[in-house]
Amino acid sequence: MSDAASAPVSPSTGLGVLHLFCKPTPLFDGEALVAAVKAAETAGCMVVTVAMLGHKADVAVMAMHADLRQLRALQTGVQRSGLEVVDSYVSLTESSEYAQGLPQEMIDARLYPTIPPQSKDMPAWCFYPMSKKREAHANWFTLPYDQRKHLMHEHGTSGRKFAGRIVQYVTGSTGLDDFEWGVTLFAVHPDDLKEVVYTMRFDEASALYGEFGAFYTGIVTPVEQLVSQI
Repeated sequence: MSDAASAPVSPSTGLGVLHLFCKPTPLFDGEALVAAVKAAETAGCMVVTVAMLGHKADVAVMAMHADLRQLRALQTGVQRSGLEVVDSYVSLTESSEYAQGLPQEMIDARLYPTIPPQSKDMPAWCFYPMSKKREAHANWFTLPYDQRKHLMHEHGTSGRKFAGRIVQYVTGSTGLDDFEWGVTLFAVHPDDLKEVVYTMRFDEASALYGEFGAFYTGIVTPVEQLVSQI
């Protein structure tokens, strides 16, 4: 393989983020899945595995790495273990345009986060994609910057009320996937997930301008334990 074909493919700042939603095939090999996750971690990937609830998927794999090739290698390993990827999401960590003026350590925390959260055990998990509307009566992108910043500050204030109960990762996917952002929530209790999403939907930035994709919900589970549940 040429050097160009194996050279890292990385964002100029931040990390690549991959969500895989999977179902087992008759060829599923639990040991192979464990090996794929461990190989990715050895290569520097942060990986979270999730036992999913409902019909959409049985397993979720969330991973972050600066090199998209490493995320692709993990995806290959997951598929070769006999899991079928039934849905996925590709995004990048980012610092919002409304974060201008924040201390550098806060910006770095958004660009280079750690998964799973280290502050507290948060086994409840969900993911959903979202965009801002471009409709005639509600076009987010025609609003003046100062108005958008004010609305996002209000939205952020609502979210900060859940500090200690929720850790949120908002990753950018404009030009990378079907929506503009992917939102991943880790929570202490499953009803924390319900309450934070319900509360924040009343903010104008969400109530008037938000569009949401499918929600995926599950339980953060170490891969060695997860394979025994499939």
